[in-house]
Amino acid sequence: MQTMSLRKGENTGLLTARTVVSVSVQGLSADVSALLLGPDGKVRGDHDLVFYNHPAQDGVSVQGTTVTAELPRLPADVHRVVVVVSVDPLQPGAVFTRAPQLTITQSGTSPTSFTAPSFTSGETVVVLAELYRRGGDWKVRAVGQGYASGLAGLATDYGVDVDPEPTAAPLPTPTRTTAGQAAAVDLTKLERQAPGLLAPARQAGQALADRGITGRQAAVYLILDHDWDMEELYESFAVQAFAERVLALSANLDDDGTVPVIFSSGREPFLEEIRLDNYRGRIGQLHTQVDWGWGNVADAMRRAVSHYQESGAVDPAFVVTQVGDEPWDKAEVRSMLQNTASLGIFWLFVGFGRGKLAFYKNLNASASATFTNVAFYDASKNPGSVPGERFYTGLVDAFATWMRT
Repeated sequence: MQTMSLRKGENTGLLTARTVVSVSVQGLSADVSALLLGPDGKVRGDHDLVFYNHPAQDGVSVQGTTVTAELPRLPADVHRVVVVVSVDPLQPGAVFTRAPQLTITQSGTSPTSFTAPSFTSGETVVVLAELYRRGGDWKVRAVGQGYASGLAGLATDYGVDVDPEPTAAPLPTPTRTTAGQAAAVDLTKLERQAPGLLAPARQAGQALADRGITGRQAAVYLILDHDWDMEELYESFAVQAFAERVLALSANLDDDGTVPVIFSSGREPFLEEIRLDNYRGRIGQLHTQVDWGWGNVADAMRRAVSHYQESGAVDPAFVVTQVGDEPWDKAEVRSMLQNTASLGIFWLFVGFGRGKLAFYKNLNASASATFTNVAFYDASKNPGSVPGERFYTGLVDAFATWMRT
C-alpha cells in the first residue's frame, strides 16, 4: 500500500481502532513518550504521562520508540494523545538537528508518514503529532514543533509533575564586548527558573551585544494576533514558541522575568502575562479564553500604552506586535504610531502567517510618512523555522538603532 505523507500542520482521519505510531531518530539516543490530555488540554493526573517508567495507561502504551493507542479503549474524558520525542537527558549537550520521522499504521489502511523540518536552535524535545477527537471520530495532526527544553519542561506544560532531569553544567553567557559597552547580562535568574530558555536567551544576548546595546534596559511587551487565520499556528505551538523567544529576549532587557501579553481579537483586548516561572504552555492556556475574530490592532496597541504608562516605568518600551494579516483599522494604527513617537515606545511589527502584510511593510516606505519608532520584520510563515541567530537579528536590529539615537 502507498504511504500518505503529511506536512507540518496537516491532519487526516483515523479509524477508531488500534493505532501504532512508530518514531525513527537518527544520530542520537532519544526517548519516546505520550501524554493523555483532557478537554482542557491538561493531563487528568501524573499517570497520564506514558513513558519508559510508566509504559501503559488507559489504552495507550509505549515500548521503545513505538506508541500504541487502542482508540476504542480510551476513556471519554481523554480528548488528545500527544506523541513526544526527547533527547536522552544522560547525553549532555545533545540536541536534535535532523528531525525525527514518524509513521502511523492501522490495520487495513495505508500507512501515514511525517517528517518535521530540520531543527537548528538547540531543540531537545519535539512534539511530533497528536491524535485527537473530532466529534465521534479520531484524527491525527502532524505538529513537528521543537523546543529547547527537556521532557520535564514539556510535561509541566500539560500539568504533569515529574522529577527534574540531570543537566550538564551551564555554558557561560556570551561576553563579547566593544569599547564602552556594558558587561554581559547575568542570566542566573533565568538559569534557575527557566533553564529551557537559556539557549535562546544567549542568542538574544549576542544579537544585542553585536549591536552595542548590552546592558541597556527596556520593558518588553508582546501583542498577539488572534485572527481566525491564526488558529492553526496556535494549535501547532508556533505562537507558543514565538512567545518563548520573546520572553528569552526580555531576560536580557528587563530583569522582572515577566512580559505582558495582549491578544488582539474582535473584542476588547485581553491582557495577561507570561513569566519565567509559568511560560511552558502558557499561550495555549490563555488563548482559549479569547474569542476568535478580526484582530483589532489599534485597540491592542492602546492597551499596551496604557499599561506602560500606568506602570510608572522609566525605561523605554519595546512592543513586539505579531501580525498575521492587514489591519482593518489602518488609520487608527497610523494615529497610534504618530501619537506615541515621543513616549519612549518602539513598535516592532513581526509578520508571520498566511495573510497579506503590505501595510506594515510599507509604513516607512514614504519619506513623508517615516515613523522613527517603528520597524517591520518578516519572520516567514512559521518563525520556529528561522534559526535563532537570524531570528534575533531581525528582532533587535532596528530597535538597537533606535536605542542608540
